Amino acid sequence: MAYKNRLHRSELAVPGSNWRMLEKAPTAGADLVFLDLEDAVAPDDKEQARRNVIKALNEFDWSHCSVSVRINGLDTHYCYRDIVDVVEQAGDKLDTLLVPKVGKPSDLQFVALLLEQIEAAKGYEQINLHALIETAMGMANVETIAQTCPDRLEALVFGVADYAASTQARTVSMGGPNPDYRVLGFADEAGLRPSYLGDQWHFAMSRMIVACRAYGIRPIDGPFGDFNDPEGYLAVAKAFAALGGEGKWAIHPTQIELANQVFTPSDKEVERARRIVAAMQQAAAEGRGAVSLDGRLIDAASIRQAQVIIEKVEQIEQHTK
Repeated sequence: MAYKNRLHRSELAVPGSNWRMLEKAPTAGADLVFLDLEDAVAPDDKEQARRNVIKALNEFDWSHCSVSVRINGLDTHYCYRDIVDVVEQAGDKLDTLLVPKVGKPSDLQFVALLLEQIEAAKGYEQINLHALIETAMGMANVETIAQTCPDRLEALVFGVADYAASTQARTVSMGGPNPDYRVLGFADEAGLRPSYLGDQWHFAMSRMIVACRAYGIRPIDGPFGDFNDPEGYLAVAKAFAALGGEGKWAIHPTQIELANQVFTPSDKEVERARRIVAAMQQAAAEGRGAVSLDGRLIDAASIRQAQVIIEKVEQIEQHTK
């Protein structure tokens, strides 16, 4: 399936109601662009945004990136027309649909059934699904959702803003740190207690990533609201990457390169990965199961980690040719 080779390092959000931004989106440099019909569009603009998105899909050259559309939620009357109108009129240009507020498997099954019927009627190739995990119900069912529509579901996305609202979490920024989420250490000789800032979203991100990796789909992090804080964006993206994440949204074009940077293996990582593979190949030829490299033991687990890095950089090189 084509999506196996699709990059998701950066996913640019573009409001369907803003034609100027739609015009710039195909060449913005993101791996994937999603044209938004949901949160970025006011209710009075929904129908015009849908028409804009259909026009943009049909008129612009999307060969430089993958392209998706975020439909409105299944709990709104906009949803079915988003699916039917966009897919019937421009489905041959679409790679995926992004489904918001997925809470249970039947949400995805509903969208998948409509897609299957439209694809059959129009003769389109398969359009895959991304599911936003952004509610307490969605996180409670994330493992089951990750197993839904296995031939069509491509990625899960952590939507921090709606997730915070759903869980009634107290937040001060979209996707950033919370100064209240900290612990105090023991007092020193002067009676002063150090304070340690925690990551409010660590559990949610970890759980979603594990569900994705268990069932062969891609974990993507959602928005970081302050696009004037590149250091904050990088910190959150690096933490998500360290957990096993594959990419992150960009709500502003300046965040695209930051995401691409974080989710592209560094030259140092790639060089070490290739040395590990070479060392293990030599060890295997000599009948040894483990070997030392730079004073550290490497074994079969080390080579699996190295192969993941090499495969990722080869995918990026192929994409950017």
